[in-house]
Amino acid sequence: MADDDVLRLAREIADAYRNGNAPPARTRRPMRRNAPPRRGGREDAVALGDVLGEMVQNQGWNDRLAASRVFSDWAAIVGPEVAQHCRVDSFSDGVVHLETSSTAWAKELKLLAPRLVAKLNEELGDGQVLRIDVRGPQAPSWKKGRRSVKGRGPRDTYG
Repeated sequence: MADDDVLRLAREIADAYRNGNAPPARTRRPMRRNAPPRRGGREDAVALGDVLGEMVQNQGWNDRLAASRVFSDWAAIVGPEVAQHCRVDSFSDGVVHLETSSTAWAKELKLLAPRLVAKLNEELGDGQVLRIDVRGPQAPSWKKGRRSVKGRGPRDTYG
């Protein structure tokens, strides 16, 4: 078809719809020709989530996705109050490293660690999280700066 024929056909179809003389809707889908058969001989639609899930499994991306979900879904998994007082510092080899806002929250999360591991494994897949390592706020280091002292440092002047 030439460009003029295509343009004329498009105008005729648009005019038919404007005037209310649109062709009746087709009730049957046309048969596909020269289409390769689907895997497994299925002719029905497949959910996109199933296809993506299968691809993730085949590529071996389950561990990476679980690791990213620890960071992105942390507040939803542990709840807003706990998430307000701690953050995920890192996740590697099945160990979630948390950093808390106070020593009291560090102690609380150490006590809650078995429940958190169970909840994380429930959300991310069994066996993804082996343990939780909790650290409280870090004290300032006396070993940095121009006037740092080797040995006992400033502690020997406190007594």
